[in-house]
Amino acid sequence: MCRHFAYLGPETPLASLLLDPPHSLYRQSWSPSDMRGGGSVNADGFGMGWYTQGEPVRYRRSVPIWADENLPGLAASIRSTAVVAAVRNGTVGMPLMESAAGPFQHQRWLFSHNGLVRGWPGSMAKLAEGLPVTDLLTMDATVDSALLWALIVNRLELGPAEAVASVVREVEAAAPGSRLNVLLTDGEQLVATTWTHSLWVKQTDDSVTVSSEPWSTGDGWRELPDRTLLTATRYSCSTTPMEGRQ
Repeated sequence: MCRHFAYLGPETPLASLLLDPPHSLYRQSWSPSDMRGGGSVNADGFGMGWYTQGEPVRYRRSVPIWADENLPGLAASIRSTAVVAAVRNGTVGMPLMESAAGPFQHQRWLFSHNGLVRGWPGSMAKLAEGLPVTDLLTMDATVDSALLWALIVNRLELGPAEAVASVVREVEAAAPGSRLNVLLTDGEQLVATTWTHSLWVKQTDDSVTVSSEPWSTGDGWRELPDRTLLTATRYSCSTTPMEGRQ
C-alpha cells in the first residue's frame, strides 16, 4: 500500500508538511506504522502537488523519496495553501514509473489513491467499458489508481463528493475487498475516503490535514472509522458513513 496526505490552510512551506514532522510522510516511506498487510516500505516512487496562484503544480519521481537529493531544497522553497503528496508501494505486476505515482491531475483537480483494486485488471473491465475511449488511451499509466481517477473525472459533474462515493461503491461491488482510500482536492475543497485502510484527520480554526498516519502523538489527530466519506474546506470538516459500512 501507499501513504498519502492532503492539507488545506494558511500558506506554509511544503517542507513543514512533508519532511519536518517526527512521523512525516518522508519517514512513513521507510517506517510506516499501519500498512495492514500491504507491504513494509514505500519505495516505488513519490509525488507532491501544490497550488500556485490557484493553479496546480506537480513534481513526481519514480525513485524512493529519500533518494531525491533535490527534494529538501525544493520543499523548503515552495509555499502553498493546498498540498497533496504520496509515496508509492507498487502492486506486483503493475509498472514502476513516474507517471504511475500520485498525485494524478485533471484541470484544477489533484487525486491520490492509497490501496489496490482486487482482481486487476479483469475485475474492472465492465466499469472501464463505460468510459470514453480517449479517456482510457490518455491515462497516465496502466495502473488501478489511474483508472479509478479516470472514472471519478468522468463523474465530476455530479459534484466531487458524489463522484468519489459512487466510484468507490461500484469498484467495491466489482472487486470486493479492494482498498480504496482516496484524496481529491481543487485547492479549495477536499474529499477523502477511508475504505479498508487507515486515515487520520487534524483540524484547527483555519486548516484541515488528512493523512494515512498521524505525524505526531497528542497533537489533535483523530482516526476516521472505516468506510467514511470526508468533505472539508480549510474552515470546516464533516464526515458521513458510507453505504455498506460494517
